[in-house]
Amino acid sequence: MSTAPETGKANISAQLVKELREKTGAGVMDCRTALVEAAGDLEEAVGILRKKGQVAAAKKAQRATTEGLVTSYIHAGGKIGVLVEIDCESDFVARTEDFQRLTHDVAMHIAALDPRFLRREEVTPEVLDEKRQTYLEEAKAAGKPEPVIEKIVSGKLEKFYEENCLYEQHFIKDEGLTIKELVDQAIAKLGENIAIRRFARFKVGDSDGTAPAAEPSTPA
Repeated sequence: MSTAPETGKANISAQLVKELREKTGAGVMDCRTALVEAAGDLEEAVGILRKKGQVAAAKKAQRATTEGLVTSYIHAGGKIGVLVEIDCESDFVARTEDFQRLTHDVAMHIAALDPRFLRREEVTPEVLDEKRQTYLEEAKAAGKPEPVIEKIVSGKLEKFYEENCLYEQHFIKDEGLTIKELVDQAIAKLGENIAIRRFARFKVGDSDGTAPAAEPSTPA
């Protein structure tokens, strides 16, 4: 029977580090450290890196983002187009390959999933009232008891946010990751505050292809 070495480093193969990098986009040393902490468990290491990203994002959330990029993405033979502005703190970071990949991935995601809002705080009261009333009537029509109706409505509203708010949507290239978590990972890796500021999506034939523009702010 084999025994574990004194440190987890001997168990961490280059292939495992590579797999974690591909899943999270984190740096080599960060991936190796997370895998050592997780005793080689890939999914646990993913969770460790995400938590670190969230902590890093929270620490930097109030720092001004006055640089960044506007990126375009054209899809489906020119039938769908996206413009997205993602801001950071310095032109140096804006010119890095990692930041440019982030802007491209977010633009591609918007083209695919067509979010209506940037974050839940920007959903209009009119839309919320309409959705709440619809979900309430559906629950009553299904004969649900009064004590659970509000829970059902709240759960459906959360699902609405997840499907329609960009920050809460699941990333098209990795459904285990939300767009907010994707941005948090970039913040942790690049060391600057990063925020999606606004976007517009156009589709041939749509009467109005623009999504609501957001006022400059930091992610919740």
